Amino acid sequence: MSDRTYDISGIDLTDDSYTVVQSLVRNKYRAEDSSGNVVLRGKQKMLKLKEQFPFVDADGTEVFSVKAAGMLDVAGNYVLTDSRTGEDLVILDNDYSVLQDTWTIRDADTEAALARIDSRGALTTIARNVLPFGHWIPHRYEITDPNGAHVGTIAGEFSLADTYEITVDDADAVPKEAVVAAAMVIDAIQGN
Repeated sequence: MSDRTYDISGIDLTDDSYTVVQSLVRNKYRAEDSSGNVVLRGKQKMLKLKEQFPFVDADGTEVFSVKAAGMLDVAGNYVLTDSRTGEDLVILDNDYSVLQDTWTIRDADTEAALARIDSRGALTTIARNVLPFGHWIPHRYEITDPNGAHVGTIAGEFSLADTYEITVDDADAVPKEAVVAAAMVIDAIQGN
């Protein structure tokens, strides 16, 4: 593990829980802290060959962006870049499968794994993908560190707009910004 910090200039996610809510109109999201204050907004840029997601703070100032490494790639790498410094911080690595959704958060320089985000199991993932109303089954993801130890969860709620409760129980080595961004990117990329 690197001694590198993953702090993003201009944003400070200090809570252990966040709620991410998708807009009803398009892949546009807001993240709220435990007090209900908007701390982050993100949206998927439309009509781009490479998926792009700019993220802004509560005041509307861009703090970081997530951009696909490849064109029109559902299973691929998405680089999280600090907008103020231009530094690539982490990679959200999608290991697409119809049996399980798996994302790995990696260091952008060394590509060392920092955390994994795994869906709750093959039967639920298959049901979501093949049943006529499978998209109504809420997602639930387990966040683990590189050694498989529990870090937190991303739990979907049954609602008209996609809503996720993110809980980070142990964030010693896992950047919260990457976890919150990943919840939004996963939902947008996989059309949840």
